[in-house]
Amino acid sequence: MTFRIAPVLVAVLLAAGCASSSKVMLGQARPALDPAQVQVYRTAPAGSLEIAQLESKSAVGFGTQGQTDAAVARLKREAAALGANGIVLLGVGSSGSPVGMSVGAGSYGRHSGGGLSMGIPTTQKQAAGVAIYVPPGTPVDPTIVVPESAPATKNP
Repeated sequence: MTFRIAPVLVAVLLAAGCASSSKVMLGQARPALDPAQVQVYRTAPAGSLEIAQLESKSAVGFGTQGQTDAAVARLKREAAALGANGIVLLGVGSSGSPVGMSVGAGSYGRHSGGGLSMGIPTTQKQAAGVAIYVPPGTPVDPTIVVPESAPATKNP
């Protein structure tokens, strides 16, 4: 019986662990760009145009910096696909996704069986931002640019 449940359990765990993203269009999309051209900002530069509100989730893991980087990289890919050359990073956070597994026990006459239960606490990193287009030649205050090597920060 438990061998029949195992494939279903694996499928559910894989579906829960998938990375995802969503968008809400705020303006006109432009021709797609290379994600390497997308700059991350703390606040929008003057004269920039909003294209879309974006949200992304990393795959399920153990709350690592790599998951945060993956969620932000997904935002950059989504923004680039819409022709945005910038993202205003609104925040990065975590959501728990406890995964559990249990096996039952029972007895019949002189025969009995044992059980096992375990939980694996995992998390997904989430990032939210606004995809923007900054026209060429727009003066940008360097203090609002998030350095590529800087870790993303959480908003309270």
